[in-house]
Amino acid sequence: MIKFSLFLLVLILSSCKESNQLVNEADDVTSSEANVTNEFDFLPISATNAVYHRSAYVFSYSEEHEQSEWVAYYLDVDDINSTHFKRPFFTQDPLVKSTSADWRNYKNSGYDKGHLCPAGDRKESYESFEETFFTSNISPQDHDFNSGVWNRLEDKIRYWAAAKEGLYIVTGGVLTDDLKTIGKEKISVPNYFYKVLLSKDGTQMIGFLVPHENSNKPLYEFVLSVDEIEKITGIDFYPNLSDEIENQLESQSDYKKWSF
Repeated sequence: MIKFSLFLLVLILSSCKESNQLVNEADDVTSSEANVTNEFDFLPISATNAVYHRSAYVFSYSEEHEQSEWVAYYLDVDDINSTHFKRPFFTQDPLVKSTSADWRNYKNSGYDKGHLCPAGDRKESYESFEETFFTSNISPQDHDFNSGVWNRLEDKIRYWAAAKEGLYIVTGGVLTDDLKTIGKEKISVPNYFYKVLLSKDGTQMIGFLVPHENSNKPLYEFVLSVDEIEKITGIDFYPNLSDEIENQLESQSDYKKWSF
């Protein structure tokens, strides 16, 4: 029964991506609205109750920190083709009711406009690629971190997405009360960034917690169980998996199982 329920969940999530049913809407979606028949069941719990749906990804915006607490999306081989799109300018996100941060906050800040859902993960269409340049999808990142260890992790995840025929991804910065800020709008600068991955078939889960600094360490040194990342972030990832399956997967921290 559990395996059958998981199969149905994966089927629902796959159809969400394949039929492009993530609609553009500014209506907040609270966790209480989620149920096993909802096409957004793969989403984490939102602490802000400000969840917005784009065709390219879904995000929970934190007005306090002027960035998303998480960005969630499905990734497969169709999203990571070799098409070279022209990079658009970063713009404020018109979906965010409280208005997302102005890109000018980053000017002369010493930090990159770091993508949460990478532009390189949204190359199936120019529309999807373009959506990654809304400021709701960026966070201040040190350039060496952004182009270094974080980029290495993004490349590895693209490899896994192709090899495993699809991944569900949740990513963001760890947002706490004591963070440094930049710009007039006081955008928080996370000390850590995370990624939590679930395989399309629902049998594997892995989490990464990466300090906000460049590192030459191998990626497996940043692996942390999803249970631990949940404690650190206060976010409940993939809450609509059955308790038995969720508890089993979230306790895993075996990088070797993900390496081919």
